[in-house]
Amino acid sequence: MEFSERRNATRWGIIAASFVIVLFILWNTYALFQIFKNEERIKLENWALAQQKINSIDVNDVNADLELPFALAQHPPSIPIILALNNTIVNTNGIDESILKNQKKLDDYIRTLKSLNDPIVTRLSKDKTQYLYYGDSSLLNKLKYYPVALLLIIFLFATVVYNFYRSTKMATQNKLWAGMAKETAHQIGTPLSSLLGWLEIMKADNVDETTVTEIEKDVVRLQSIADRFSKIGSEPILEEKDIIFETETSVEYLKARFSNQVAFTFTAPHYPVMVMINPALHSWTVENLVKNAIDAMRGKGNLDIAIIDGDRFLRIYISDTGKGIPKKQFRRVFEPGFTTKKRGWGLGLSLTKRIVEEYHDGKIRVLHSELGKGTTIMVSFRKPGK
Repeated sequence: MEFSERRNATRWGIIAASFVIVLFILWNTYALFQIFKNEERIKLENWALAQQKINSIDVNDVNADLELPFALAQHPPSIPIILALNNTIVNTNGIDESILKNQKKLDDYIRTLKSLNDPIVTRLSKDKTQYLYYGDSSLLNKLKYYPVALLLIIFLFATVVYNFYRSTKMATQNKLWAGMAKETAHQIGTPLSSLLGWLEIMKADNVDETTVTEIEKDVVRLQSIADRFSKIGSEPILEEKDIIFETETSVEYLKARFSNQVAFTFTAPHYPVMVMINPALHSWTVENLVKNAIDAMRGKGNLDIAIIDGDRFLRIYISDTGKGIPKKQFRRVFEPGFTTKKRGWGLGLSLTKRIVEEYHDGKIRVLHSELGKGTTIMVSFRKPGK
């Protein structure tokens, strides 16, 4: 317990440290952005002063020093610039011609520049004012989106780490469940051997044959259940079997053990259809789906099992007249731990999906469901050589 708490504390410490580092990087990026923004404004203020000097020079003054103003004016910063004298534009830089030729676009663009930066206002005389509207340089635009890119990278990295942690946790849980299943099979084996011995004694004592036969069926069923659990976590051996016979055998066994309030209907082709399956695991699939359907009907209703033989696939449809499943839960019903019952671990359908899709390379899905009317689940298997 102490080790687990220490490990959790370490994990939260790493998360907190990462959060602090991210905040530091974002703050540093913002500070850098402001420094560049202030430097650009200083450059533009100098350029605006040069323009002011040129516009206010007396053409008759032969002693006027114009070298520096002209040098600054000839090399404006690589920033979108609009220089206006009162309401008249006198100079531009980095502005698209299509904007300058369209007054509406130009007015909108000036409003955009105003929203980005306060214009630099220079008073030339009593009736003349110079306005310098400017945008952000490409460097500032890149810095502006840098925090977003950084957060996106961190988010992707966190997603990868989370998925890795989750998959590792699920792999550990799968190993635990597999170990528990094998141990369960091992524990069932001891009383089963004893039951088989008592069964032989009952036969020798001429106990009622019907009673002995029914007990024998249940013992065989227990052997089948132990065999199923022993196969969890290991690669099952697939055999080419008549899936109609295997399915019907499982249905008949279950039919005899449920009340007459459940009306079973089984329809299938009247010829064998060979499919690569593991008989014990396929029987478990049928049992899980039938029991789940009967639970949905609360032990009363119609249960239809239909097998359709197609060209490439064989499909099994299990339909009930139960409470139905909301459409948004069609996929969730196969997730481990998902259950709508007050009691239950939510492992039946998730285990069935694993048996069908991972062990038999088949497909299982909720084909149709309507609340208050029932559900149809379809299981499909590819036929050999198809």
